[in-house]
Amino acid sequence: MKINSWRIALLFILLGVSLLPALIVAQEGGVKVEGETNESDFPTVEKGLKNEKVASKTDDEVVERSEESIQSGGFSVKELKTIREKAQTLQFQAEVNKLMGIIINSLYSSKEVFLREVISNASDALDKIRHIGLTDSSQIGENTKYEIRVKADEKARTLTITDTGVGMTKEDLVNHLGTIAKSGTTEFLKNLKDTSNSNLIGQFGVGFYSVYLVADNVTVISKNNNDVQQVWQSDAQSTFTISEDPRGNTLGRGTSLVLHIKKGEEQFLQPATLSNLLKKYSEFINFPIFLWTEKDEEVEVPLTEEELEEKKKERDEKKEKEGEAEGEEGEEEPLPTTKKVREKIPQWELMNENKPIWSKNPKEVTDEEYNTFFKIVAKDTAAADPLKHIHFTAEGDVEFKCLLYIPGVMPSNQYDTTGNSIGRNIKLYVKRVFITDDFRDILPKYLAFLRGLVDADDLPLNVSREQLQEHRNLQVIKNKIVRKILAVLQEMADEDKEKYSEFYKLFSANVKLGVIEDAKNRQKLGKLLRFQSSKSEGKLISFAEYTDRMREGQKEIYYISGDSVEAVSTSPLLERLVKKGYEVLYMTEPIDEYTVSSMDRVDGKYQLRNVVKGVLDLGEDKEESKKTETEFNTLTTWLKKELGSKVELVRTTNRLVNFPTALVSNLFGLSPQMEKIMKAQAMADPNSRQMPPKRNLEINPKHPLIVELNKRVTEDESNPRAKELAQVLYQTAVLSSGYSIDDPQALASQIVKMMNSNLELDPNATAPEEVIEELPVAEKEEKEDDGKKKKKKKLPPNVKLDNPDYADFINFGDSEDAEEDVVSPPEPEIVTPPQDATPPQEEVPTKDEL
Repeated sequence: MKINSWRIALLFILLGVSLLPALIVAQEGGVKVEGETNESDFPTVEKGLKNEKVASKTDDEVVERSEESIQSGGFSVKELKTIREKAQTLQFQAEVNKLMGIIINSLYSSKEVFLREVISNASDALDKIRHIGLTDSSQIGENTKYEIRVKADEKARTLTITDTGVGMTKEDLVNHLGTIAKSGTTEFLKNLKDTSNSNLIGQFGVGFYSVYLVADNVTVISKNNNDVQQVWQSDAQSTFTISEDPRGNTLGRGTSLVLHIKKGEEQFLQPATLSNLLKKYSEFINFPIFLWTEKDEEVEVPLTEEELEEKKKERDEKKEKEGEAEGEEGEEEPLPTTKKVREKIPQWELMNENKPIWSKNPKEVTDEEYNTFFKIVAKDTAAADPLKHIHFTAEGDVEFKCLLYIPGVMPSNQYDTTGNSIGRNIKLYVKRVFITDDFRDILPKYLAFLRGLVDADDLPLNVSREQLQEHRNLQVIKNKIVRKILAVLQEMADEDKEKYSEFYKLFSANVKLGVIEDAKNRQKLGKLLRFQSSKSEGKLISFAEYTDRMREGQKEIYYISGDSVEAVSTSPLLERLVKKGYEVLYMTEPIDEYTVSSMDRVDGKYQLRNVVKGVLDLGEDKEESKKTETEFNTLTTWLKKELGSKVELVRTTNRLVNFPTALVSNLFGLSPQMEKIMKAQAMADPNSRQMPPKRNLEINPKHPLIVELNKRVTEDESNPRAKELAQVLYQTAVLSSGYSIDDPQALASQIVKMMNSNLELDPNATAPEEVIEELPVAEKEEKEDDGKKKKKKKLPPNVKLDNPDYADFINFGDSEDAEEDVVSPPEPEIVTPPQDATPPQEEVPTKDEL
């Protein structure tokens, strides 16, 4: 019985233990058996108050339940914590071969940039040891030369680049060359306390691998002060090797890069190619770069024994002819022992003789140095000296140095609108390493005549360092450069008028183009404009000079546009303005019309007004003007009727003095000069149905011709002479006002009629008719049955055209490409001999005669 009780008790204990986890989970998670009803399904007020969890409490259960309720990507916070705690951290694995292939073959657009990259790395190594030597001179040792040497060996197919820089330890070789995209330069800069004077170039840690663009195997030999000389080798596959150099310390300090050039890339073993690339990309590197070259020189070499015997023989023969003939023995001439020959002498040639003068203080650079450097930038040693140089250093958000030149002569590609030359004249350097000359976004088009460079310490380059990325820094650089250039030009215009006149003579169109395109700097560019005027006596004046001598009460700046100063200065539309003392600007270049139309007001006050448009208020008596209009109302109405659609209206004017009529456009219409420009455009469609220009005919009521015409029209509007005169007046107004005549033949006919009338001839008199015979139509070439052209016949030489035997063969329409046959003269009549006649016997020569 005791045993059974013990067994029953043990059974209940085991059952309770097995059901306990399920009960706990059911209580915490609210698990419910289907079909089962709990009291909790029927909430009451008391149960709600007793068991409800209050959110204001901060016990562990509230926090835990809050974490469970927050979802993130399908996981609660609690689940995310569990994932993080149990997660295993692993590194990304890369297919090294594919990654190297991308870096080598897809990162760079040109193979030649490998030399720029390795020279930049060598320059960084030299800069590093220089920085280290500033605090620890023992690191420099005996090797105090900072230099880079490049040597090509065509036989061995190797290119070697050696520097005396800081060198690399075994650990550095593993970390910097064995780890892709790890930049030793960037790491070095992080350890520097002061980087303000740093000229280190490296950024990305992939420039070294560009050598595999031209090499299939690379060996790096490096010696650092803290390690023995090491040798690193790789063929750009998945492995590389490092070993101690069995030769010992051959470098002293530095790195030697040996490239085994691929087949098909032999051009990079040629000294001429290497020289061009070094001068292109690394011309202004801070350290000297030497290239192993061979120079053709004339040298003296000793004569061989055979050559000495030959010289002795020649001397003896000469002695016999000159001395022994007289029986005298002369002194023997000394024999030459050497001769001059041209040999190729190997030597180290300095590639970067030119120093980056833009990195100096402008006060330390002479004008001669600036002029010499301009010829280097322009790649023309015979180039004329520049008109002006602009050298400055920008500081702030973006720091850069800039050296620009205004050429002394107009560049040959000044008006190249294809975009190929825009920006090509400005070179971009980053820490004196050439990056690109495709720098179109750094200057606006109207400043494309400038030459020079920009050297920035920090620009958003892509990894290959061949292209600029889109970045706000570029716009900042552009704005600073443009502001500086305009300030220098304004200073030149104010303080050195003679030099500015030379500049404006060359580049006035560029300044005007800037007014049109650069709305932000339009007011500044407007102050640089210069024009001749009716009072300047051939000199160019600015808007400021014009406004200083404006008439009292004048609110507008008057100008007139035309083909030349001579044409606009004699325009009838200027007569009254000039007599009243108003000054009128002469705008004689095609771009002037576009320039002034882009300008709203000068100095924000004065409106620009073309005198050939609209009605001018010259301060005349308005009552007198109304009286004149009434007096000539009949004439103006009649002229409008006679001219029809040629004019929009006819009115009297007070702007004319000596001319009877003038033609003007509406205030918002096209001026005569603009009409010519529109018609002369290459893409203008002569057949397009554009709205015809609206012109107004203005008549001078004080001119005798107008007074007489008004009198005759008032008496008889059908007067034929008056109608002819109306047409002539209109045509002369078109010409004198600068417009083009639509029908010049009509004007010529009217003038001929008037001259006939003045000579008391019939106005319609013409020359007597002459009978003119019409030339016959040329006959077409006949064709033979097979469709081919018959050969044209041509007279034989020395035959006169009047020979009756050849009358049928004369041809006046021979073409050059036609086949020609010389026609033989008619054959004489052949007489048939009698049938019994025998032919004459031919004499055969005998054997002896032969």
